[in-house]
Amino acid sequence: MSKFIIQGQAKLSGEIEVKGAKNLALKIIPASILIKDEIFVTSLPDIKDINKSLSLLEKLGASIKKNENSAQINSREIKETTLFEGHAKTFRASIMFVGPLLARFGEVSFPHPGGCVIGAGRRPIDLFVEGFKALGAELKQQGNYYHLKASKLSGTEYFFPSISVTATESLMMTATLAQGTTVLKNCAMEPEVKVLADFLNNRGAKIKGAGTPTIKIQGVNKLKGGRARIIPDRIETGSFAIMAAATGSELTITECEPNHIQILLTIFDKIGVYYKKEKNKLHIKQTKSLKPYNIKTHEYPGFPTDLQPPYTVLMTQAKGTSLIHEAIYDRRLLYIDLLSQMGADILMCDPHRAIVNGPTKLYNRKLTSPDLRAGIALLIASLVAKGTSEIDNIYQIERGYKNIDKRLKAIGVDIQRKNE
Repeated sequence: MSKFIIQGQAKLSGEIEVKGAKNLALKIIPASILIKDEIFVTSLPDIKDINKSLSLLEKLGASIKKNENSAQINSREIKETTLFEGHAKTFRASIMFVGPLLARFGEVSFPHPGGCVIGAGRRPIDLFVEGFKALGAELKQQGNYYHLKASKLSGTEYFFPSISVTATESLMMTATLAQGTTVLKNCAMEPEVKVLADFLNNRGAKIKGAGTPTIKIQGVNKLKGGRARIIPDRIETGSFAIMAAATGSELTITECEPNHIQILLTIFDKIGVYYKKEKNKLHIKQTKSLKPYNIKTHEYPGFPTDLQPPYTVLMTQAKGTSLIHEAIYDRRLLYIDLLSQMGADILMCDPHRAIVNGPTKLYNRKLTSPDLRAGIALLIASLVAKGTSEIDNIYQIERGYKNIDKRLKAIGVDIQRKNE
C-alpha cells in the first residue's frame, strides 16, 4: 500500500491545471452502450475510477483503445448483460451501466454497487429501480443479484422523491431509447447533467430541459457515433481554490470553469478570500485573515457535498465559529475525528452537523484516508499543519485526483510517495 509523506506549512505558487470531470466521464462511458457506433472521448481524466469503468465496459464486450487523456470506444459487439461482482462491486458508478444495458437489450443483472466508506453502507438504489419500473421493467432478486427485464420500455412521467444526480442521469439515458415521451421531474441540475444531455442530443437523442428541474425525453430508435469532450472538474477546481486559501498562498488554477463553483466563490467574498476570475482561469490571492461562515450542503447550485470536507479544513483557520451541516450523506463527516487528532477544535453535534472553532494550529499526524473527499481534506490539513504528516490508503485520493503528488510538487509542495 502506498502513502504520502507531506511537509507541512507549505506555500503554494505558480499554476495548476484542472483535469476532466470524473463525475461526467463516469456517465459518458456507460452511455456509449446506447450507441452501436464508435465514440471518441477527449479530456478524459486518467484516474482509477475511470479505468475501472472502462475495464467494466470491456468485460461486457466493448472494444476500447485508450491513450492517457482520451479513449476510442466501440460498443457494437456488446452482448453481455450481467455486471459481475468482481468489477461492479468495487465502485459506486457501476450502477450507471444498468440503465443503458436495460435500454439496449431489455434486461440486465447486477449486484448492489460498492465503493468507499461513503458508498459502503449499501446506499439505496431505490430511485433507480423505481424509475426503471416506471418505464416498464420488472424486478427480481436472485441471491446477490438484481435482475431487470422489459419486453419494451415505454415513456412515462416520473417524479424523483429526492434529488439525485446519478438517478437523474441514469433515467435520462434509459429513456432515450424508450418508446414515447418521458417526463422526469425534480431532477438534479448539475452542469454534468446538461453536458451529458448535450452529448446524447448530438448523437440523435431528443432531450429538452436538462439543467432544469424538469427534463423531457422523446424516445428514438437509435443513436449515432461521434465525439465527447469532458468538461473541467468543478470539484477539483474548488479543492485547489480552498487549498490555496487555507495555506495563505497565491495560486492560478487553469483549464477550469469558475462559474461552476459560483457558490464557493460567493462564500469566498464573505470570508475574505480574494480572487480574480477569467474565462478558463481562477487566480487565488494570498489570504491573511479568514472569517467564519456556516454552510449546508445542497444539490447544485448549492454548496456541493464533495467540497464540504476541504471547506471544513478551511474553517479551522478562520477566526470564529462556523457550522458545517452535511445534508446529503450520512457518513460524510466520519473524517472529523482525524482532524481533531491534528488539533482542530471541532464539536460533533450529530451525524450531520459539526461546529468548528478557529483559528487553531494543526499538527502532523499519521492518518488513513477513509474516502476520496476526506482524503483530499486530510491532504490540505497536512499542508497547513506543522511538521511532517503521513497519509495512508492514498488509493482513495487517487480515485479522483490524477498524479496529485506530481502536480502539487510543481506548485511548491514537499510531498513524497512511499510504496510499501
